[in-house]
Amino acid sequence: MARIYLLTLSFLLLLPFFIAQDAEAQSTRYELLPSPDLWYNDVDGIRVGLRLKGQVPGTFEDGPHRLDAGVWLGLWFPKVPVSYYMSFTEPIQSWSEYGSEASIQFISSIRTGYHNHGVGFSKRWQQGFDERRYREAEIYNSFEKRFDHEYTPFPLLWSDQDKFLTSASFEIQDDHSLGWYTIRADASMQYLEEAFSLAAITAHQRTDLHEFWGIRLRVFAGISSSNTTPEYLFSRSIRPAAQWMGNGFTRAKGTIPTSWMHSGNIQVAGGANVRGYTNRDIDSFKPCQNGEADGGCSTEPFLFNNVLALNAEFDYWNPVAVAFNKIPYISEFLSFRSYLFFDTGTSFETTVNDTSTSFSNAGAGFSLSLNIPDYHGKPRGFVLRYEIPFWLSDPGDEDSFKLRHLMGFGAVISF
Repeated sequence: MARIYLLTLSFLLLLPFFIAQDAEAQSTRYELLPSPDLWYNDVDGIRVGLRLKGQVPGTFEDGPHRLDAGVWLGLWFPKVPVSYYMSFTEPIQSWSEYGSEASIQFISSIRTGYHNHGVGFSKRWQQGFDERRYREAEIYNSFEKRFDHEYTPFPLLWSDQDKFLTSASFEIQDDHSLGWYTIRADASMQYLEEAFSLAAITAHQRTDLHEFWGIRLRVFAGISSSNTTPEYLFSRSIRPAAQWMGNGFTRAKGTIPTSWMHSGNIQVAGGANVRGYTNRDIDSFKPCQNGEADGGCSTEPFLFNNVLALNAEFDYWNPVAVAFNKIPYISEFLSFRSYLFFDTGTSFETTVNDTSTSFSNAGAGFSLSLNIPDYHGKPRGFVLRYEIPFWLSDPGDEDSFKLRHLMGFGAVISF
């Protein structure tokens, strides 16, 4: 691991020099835009570093030689105090046109106790100048490994297995008579040690009935083989642990206080997303100190190899949303929603948990979102939610009707 770490870190430090030399040889100016970065987690402590953006001037993240990199030092000096991330994207000009780029991307990262090194190819097809209507395909080959479990709030959700994955995805977004829809399909195969495979499909539909009234629907189906490691398996309420690595707030424990995560009142959107079961799922993720379950911890996380779920939200008028819409310029990026929700799901042919089961909930929620779209018009920001799942079909030792409180990160149904 140390050899890989030193080689990739050296490559990261030298890459801007090679890019600049190549640009100079082609008589093309190139700019490197540094910026300071400060973050926190419970292992690195305060993490100080430098972010680096590289681009041909005037291309605004849409030109050749795109670089996104960062190097950080953890001031609590853990086992691996220096961490880094590097992404380099090069368009394939002969296969690209406006809004319909083909590109190859190299990624290397060692941070928060996790390896991710890989190369991917992506192709986008956009309908004219309308960035909302597109098709995208991607294939990515990567080496991934969790080498330090201290960073994760739920070690039971992670293996330390070396993984070489081939992942493919296809996404389509368009509209029809009922409104906008998105369909995304993902599939992955892992080849090292115990091989496994998994696949998921997600479909969204948004139907606006009026300016502040509407219906949002989501269908999710996931399936995986019997040897799938726990970070890729499905829970009832939150996204698989491997997907937590894509967000700085959930990448390592402590950025969101660990006590909050262990309380079961924090929900990370994704997966089956039957959100009212977050508290009980989190209890099964917490390891027991004495090796035996005592009702507030577990020796085995409650996960499924296969799951099918439906999420529905009904937006309704609220005065805060009206006030936000009246703020000049700010209303383009900041929005507030109030909604009723219903989630239902079922597992089938499970191998981690022996019995099939179904689970549903209903409640009300509010969300605040800040969205600054990227150059393809895709969401780039954050969503904070406060939700009250007041009914559960399987409440366990509780009443079916009860006020339960959740704070959520991310929107499971977003457009």
